[in-house]
Amino acid sequence: MKTVLKVSSSLLLLLLITSPALAQSDGDWQLPRTIDGHPDLQGVWENNTITPVERPEVFGDKELLTDEDIVFLRRRIAEISAAGADALFGEGVLAAAFAGEIVSYDPTTGNYDSQWMVDRTIHRRTSQIIDPPDGKYPPRTERAIAASRELKEHREAHPADTWLDRPLGERCVSFGAPRLGSGYNSYQQIVQTRDTVAIIQEMAHDVRIIPLVAKPHVDADIKLWHGDSRGWWDGDTLVIETTNYSEKSNTGPDTVMKVNVERLTRVSETEILYQFTSNDPGTYTAPYTREITFDKTPDKIYEYACHEGNYGMTNILAGHRELERIAAAAASEN
Repeated sequence: MKTVLKVSSSLLLLLLITSPALAQSDGDWQLPRTIDGHPDLQGVWENNTITPVERPEVFGDKELLTDEDIVFLRRRIAEISAAGADALFGEGVLAAAFAGEIVSYDPTTGNYDSQWMVDRTIHRRTSQIIDPPDGKYPPRTERAIAASRELKEHREAHPADTWLDRPLGERCVSFGAPRLGSGYNSYQQIVQTRDTVAIIQEMAHDVRIIPLVAKPHVDADIKLWHGDSRGWWDGDTLVIETTNYSEKSNTGPDTVMKVNVERLTRVSETEILYQFTSNDPGTYTAPYTREITFDKTPDKIYEYACHEGNYGMTNILAGHRELERIAAAAASEN
């Protein structure tokens, strides 16, 4: 996680006002290129946007924030930061700004406080989803709804019989790829050669190595946690297609059928326009597309020291064994 210094409300306002996401691009800017002539996407890029994946009801059918909305959000984010309350992950910042209430991510044990989080960035869109145009996910399939219900029932009945009952992220096996959560280890570094692009995800320190040469996907019988990626240049846009996802990599049905397509286009010295289209017929009745602005940062990628044998997993399992012992003792007394 990234540790940031506490700043005053006035300073935070200044930081937000001068945010590169709201600044105008230099009219003389020219797209930098590698020695091979391709757009240079290298460097560390952050995804600290407050833009939610789905459009909140408060925005109706409005696609972009107005200047008045941005002024309001700047003020509310400054107030939230000054309060020093629990950290707000992902979409929590926007929800707190409108609700006026900071809801803990983990109300049972308490949460990280706000000093553990990076400063968040305001972008104009009211939702990351741009297709469907209502800013919402397509309807889920009946099979996906049933699978979600069955998983919920199983976890309630078997919260920690073994480590296999815990989510993949909690077990430090996988946080998914691409991982698009914002505000918490949401940085990624891009390294290019003529024939390959490597994307290092800060969360769980996963490295995606993507060939840019004419090369077919691996055999259909080979399934991977993060899928099998192939890339190519469409003009000045890097396109990445990922297939061959393991069924175990997601809780929805028919994950093996999922195909994701990413498009990365550098649009200024400090911004990459990132589009992500997912065709996941097991979970959704139609494909959907998200759009996010990645902002360049001088920060470094830090190690996410997470492994399946960490003390958290040991304590989770030990805690549930103790609950079972207490329940068994109570039952024997009756």
